[in-house]
Amino acid sequence: MELRAVEIFLVLAEELHFGRTAQRLYLTQPRVSQTIRALEESIGGRLFDRTSRQVRLTALGERLRDELRPAHDQFRHAISTVTELARGVSGELRVCLASYAMAGRHFTTIVREFTRRYPDCRLTVTEEFPGEFARLRTGVYHLMCHRQPITEPDLTIGPTLSREPSILLVQAGHRLAVRGYATLEDLGDYAVIPRGDIPKALYEKYFPLTTPAGRPIRRGSPIATTSDILHRIAGGEVVHPTSESFVNYYHHPDVTHVPLHGNPEVESALVWVTEMENAAVRAFAEVAAEVLACAGSVGGRSVQIGSARTDLG
Repeated sequence: MELRAVEIFLVLAEELHFGRTAQRLYLTQPRVSQTIRALEESIGGRLFDRTSRQVRLTALGERLRDELRPAHDQFRHAISTVTELARGVSGELRVCLASYAMAGRHFTTIVREFTRRYPDCRLTVTEEFPGEFARLRTGVYHLMCHRQPITEPDLTIGPTLSREPSILLVQAGHRLAVRGYATLEDLGDYAVIPRGDIPKALYEKYFPLTTPAGRPIRRGSPIATTSDILHRIAGGEVVHPTSESFVNYYHHPDVTHVPLHGNPEVESALVWVTEMENAAVRAFAEVAAEVLACAGSVGGRSVQIGSARTDLG
């Protein structure tokens, strides 16, 4: 059975319409019909029941579809993989940071090393808050530095970029700043940012609805940027749970921070759409894993990249 015949059969099994199949494969309708007839003669049985109004798979056709589809997909994946290898890591790789604090303290080293190894790949890094995943799924970005938890089944979670204690950003002179620390119970006295487009699982982990004692934690007015958060904190409108590295990247003269006791560690990772993984994505993830392993910044953990497993730490 020729590969073209397999493709025609599988598309027709999906479309169940000779005209649409021909259009999709840039063939004539008689060519599609001729190929299916020849295939049925070769096999010795009917694959489709045809009427003037309907095309339907027979039981034999369903079995052939189910047997051929995985092999055909694997064949296409193999060709795509070797084509990428032949071309090398090139083109453009677009990385999104919901905030630079999510990229970890070794991100600049990762970028520098990737650029050194793959000079033919144009790397762009953009900060764009909040960290919703639609921008990955639509191909605006290839990779995102994002805070855990990431629960979406269509995404691959790559190397852990950072794992840090929680802090609470408060207005300078705030009573919690004077005391020198905050607890989750303290959040019941203040407001935090609303969810907006922040992924639900992530938001609920770091911005609980209630304190441990069951007191509600109020939500402030909507925010659009990281600068908005700082402005609201400085004005005393909200307090903000985040990671220690936040203050390395963002400053405001009227904002300070204290340790937040009881909140989980803040962990960030590389993430990408599994079906859109390519050579450049794999290369960046591998460079990140190597840099982080050398730095010893994340504990012993493994990450699956393509068909290889890389140990971190």
